[in-house]
Amino acid sequence: MSQLALSNLTKSFGAAEVIKGVTLDVEEGEFVVFVGPSGCGNSTLLRMIAGLEDVSTGEIVIGGRPVKDLPPVKRGIAMVFQSYALYPHMTVFENIAFPLRVEGLTEADIRRRVEEAASVLQLTQRLGQKPGTLSGGQRQRVAIGRAIVRQPKIFLFDEPLSNLDAALRSEMRIELMRLHKSLGTTMIYVTHDQVEAMTMADKIVVLNGGRVEQVGAPLELYERPRNQFVAGFIGSPKMNFLPGRCLSATEVDLGPLGRITIPARPSLAPGQEVTIGIRPEHLSLGPGAVSLTVRPTLIERLGIHTIAYSPLADGQNFIALFDGKPGIADGVEMQVSVPADQLYLFDTQGNSLPAV
Repeated sequence: MSQLALSNLTKSFGAAEVIKGVTLDVEEGEFVVFVGPSGCGNSTLLRMIAGLEDVSTGEIVIGGRPVKDLPPVKRGIAMVFQSYALYPHMTVFENIAFPLRVEGLTEADIRRRVEEAASVLQLTQRLGQKPGTLSGGQRQRVAIGRAIVRQPKIFLFDEPLSNLDAALRSEMRIELMRLHKSLGTTMIYVTHDQVEAMTMADKIVVLNGGRVEQVGAPLELYERPRNQFVAGFIGSPKMNFLPGRCLSATEVDLGPLGRITIPARPSLAPGQEVTIGIRPEHLSLGPGAVSLTVRPTLIERLGIHTIAYSPLADGQNFIALFDGKPGIADGVEMQVSVPADQLYLFDTQGNSLPAV
């Protein structure tokens, strides 16, 4: 039985439907990430699971029990928000202990649970301090500790790292992954950052406009995207998309970029409009199975990587990612190539075209 089951959930604010028939199963102990662009509905969906937003239609089942009509405190969940929401006049100990005092636990049970959570989160030496003396990462750990002590069935995280700087965000990602392994509890995490999704998740749920586009393991979504939206959202830098017209089942005309030969696809026919997808990291300098000539006008030299941006006729940039320091220059044409088996093809509706 799934730890969490969502069945055809919808949510409307007046005439605006923001969640459109979401069905999803989350297994016990999974780390699931909801990801998508701003406005995709992932935070609204999380708040519906938590009981902070009413469900318009559909059902939510946690641990085999329908909870749609239960208040948040009865659902067996704990939520960590983007804002730490700590009480500045209370110590770290009292901030973590607060929900347990509301539940009426004994002082001995409160102390035991707080100390256990503090040990897991490396906050034992900070229990006597107040939030104003802590770093941003330490404050977020206090907020997580306040959730841990409730011993929930499911943890819900709503963009908990977005207020942190890049270095601290990377550090906290690792801490959250370690925490998940340590506790073994089901975790659902909302983010707009696909790097967070790829590095943290057992399973990613890609949302777009209130609908689920694809569910799967990170590498499954990266290697086998169901459609052009998922292909463009998963991966950094984002996938290049080149409009083309089939001359045959193996040849595609890309307009100003010339013609390319691809492995035969039975679904292709002469005159058919397609979009070719190429990941920047799959490109290499020089000729190859599929070659293109582009002229970069902006180059980012990052040491370990170099990223080149070449403008296309449609106003988009063709992005190439190379290891190290390749011999390329602004305004100088370069030939790039990609293995034929690493090309992605999409039809006019944006759906992936199978290789066979």
